[in-house]
Amino acid sequence: PPSHNLEMKHLPGADPELVLLNHRYEELERIPLSDMTREEINQLVQELGFYRKETPDALVPEEFQFAPARPLPTLLPHQAPAADGKTPPERDEGEHPDL
Repeated sequence: PPSHNLEMKHLPGADPELVLLNHRYEELERIPLSDMTREEINQLVQELGFYRKETPDALVPEEFQFAPARPLPTLLPHQAPAADGKTPPERDEGEHPDL
């Protein structure tokens, strides 16, 4: 059965590997698959958090729409030092951090 957010590409002559990308399609990790069985690969995909659909056109529950991506860590202003090493000033609660 197909997994959501998992795309398979066959590259002639290339060793099989799982390439994990972030939300910007930047490479995070490459996992060689040459020495793994189909069952081991299926188990790996499940352990990584990919959602397995019952059928190719099955709906994916909302909580799995971005799976296996994890939420980006959120830093509070007092936890994120500026480039000069100083702590940035406190912001009003309703103020957007980029403004």
